[in-house]
Amino acid sequence: MRVINTDIVEQAVYRAALKAGVNLTDSCRRALKSAYEKEGEGAAKFALGELIENSRIAAEKTMPVCQDTGIAVVLLEIGNEIFFEGTPLPEAVNAGVRKAYADGYFRKSVCDPITRVNTADNTPAAIHTEIVRGDKLKLTFMPKGFGSENMSALYMLKPAQGVKGITDAIVETVKKAGSRPCPPVYVGVGIGGTFDGCAYLAKRALTRDIGTHNEREDIAEIEREALRRINELDIGCQGFHGKVTALGVSCEWAPTHIAGLPVAVNIQCHCVRCVKEVL
Repeated sequence: MRVINTDIVEQAVYRAALKAGVNLTDSCRRALKSAYEKEGEGAAKFALGELIENSRIAAEKTMPVCQDTGIAVVLLEIGNEIFFEGTPLPEAVNAGVRKAYADGYFRKSVCDPITRVNTADNTPAAIHTEIVRGDKLKLTFMPKGFGSENMSALYMLKPAQGVKGITDAIVETVKKAGSRPCPPVYVGVGIGGTFDGCAYLAKRALTRDIGTHNEREDIAEIEREALRRINELDIGCQGFHGKVTALGVSCEWAPTHIAGLPVAVNIQCHCVRCVKEVL
């Protein structure tokens, strides 16, 4: 049994939040550069160049790479041989978020859903936990802005709709979103599970590196086909029309009920921020 004081978790969340707030992921930088090279001359190419330059300045000057510093989404894969001591784990996570958003001068965007009163420190975080084998704690921190989150969708498809229904749902979600989620987007998809479970799968899919594919070839083919069709929509960077509307599509799956086919599509804007750390 390995003992971890939750003060260590708080410090890790703090480090991850500060880094994520000012840096795009490496795979996002590569994808934006590739999109710029593919795009023809015009407004979309110009906008892509500005996005790339903005990310460079943000990292160089340690400034938020986007004004929407998001809800703090924290995924924790907890080894079954770990015993935590100290404050409860959610309190430690939220303490790390609270301190990072203050020290990083990040916008505080979390509020009561009814009164709209701001919590003033960007907590609580959206915390997801999984128990896995071993004595390691894998922490993933992803700030999620709501320009893109608001464009996400969940479908309860009929099993007979199959792969075509899944792909159609992905493409239709991006088509309906248009320019509102600040494309080029990254699309996370959850397939199967339950109403709530597939939404989590879609969120988790966004923590993968852009350009990676699911290990299952049939699901990887859904990713490729959906991306191809999305990039034929001619929405383009920031809605200026162009060859690249999405940087990537990533799908995660889980077994589901014989009577159902849940599909969740979680849209991420071009500003993909995700930091991982293993304790």
